Amino acid sequence: MGKRKIVDEGEVIRWFEEGWTYKEMIDEYKRKYNIETVSSMWGNFRRRRGLDRRIARDDDLIPWAVNPEHRQRYQVSMLRAEARHRAGMSLDEGRSKRLYAWRLMLEEENAVVHYDPDTDDGFFYVPREPSDDDIIRRPARKSTLRRNGDRR
Repeated sequence: MGKRKIVDEGEVIRWFEEGWTYKEMIDEYKRKYNIETVSSMWGNFRRRRGLDRRIARDDDLIPWAVNPEHRQRYQVSMLRAEARHRAGMSLDEGRSKRLYAWRLMLEEENAVVHYDPDTDDGFFYVPREPSDDDIIRRPARKSTLRRNGDRR
């Protein structure tokens, strides 16, 4: 059996509870311990320990199949944070402050988030229209490829 890469399980469990992304965990392990990890290792750890998912799947807030090159954009990150907030899940203080400021910006600019997968940027802020009933511009139909990672 290979050498265990998890140095401090309590630390990792706290990261999950605080809503850290796998990328944040990967980067922190490289910085702090000089240990290379991959997303699947963190997902397997979460499942083995019976920890809750860090993200709240909300295909009403993210109704699009988001292209890989757009998955780390700020707008989709904030939509994920908003989904956590709406689901009653915790957010760390920094993410909570960013979400509040972002929601305030949308309100002040009278804007919503629009996604166009055929562009380099992917996500845009567009002026709110009377038909906009949330913080996104809803597509004509959902294209999300939503799946539950805990099911086999």
